[in-house]
Amino acid sequence: QVQLVESGGGLVQAGGSLRLSCAVSGSIISFNAMNWYRQAPGKQREWVAGITSSGATNYVDSVKGRFTISRDLTRNTVYLQMNSLKPEDTGVYYCRASRTGYMYWGQGTQVTVSS
Repeated sequence: QVQLVESGGGLVQAGGSLRLSCAVSGSIISFNAMNWYRQAPGKQREWVAGITSSGATNYVDSVKGRFTISRDLTRNTVYLQMNSLKPEDTGVYYCRASRTGYMYWGQGTQVTVSS
């Protein structure tokens, strides 16, 4: 059973920074990709950033230049460094691990950005 545990969320003022962590119970290199999603109140969950098993990264346009996804293979942890936060970044942030035919989600961590 794969488990993902997110942490690092909180309340921050606009312009501030947070670093989210996603600790995985298995080896993250075994997954095709690790992704961060977020869900704002009343909105659908949206993809934010991803990193493939080869280390390639990609971002939704709204966070490019502000967010950075990275990983620590020794700790089986994926990070999302979020800088220059905006109120519209508010939401529950989820980590997802995927391999062919399987997806695993964490429980989410709340990020609130005040104006």
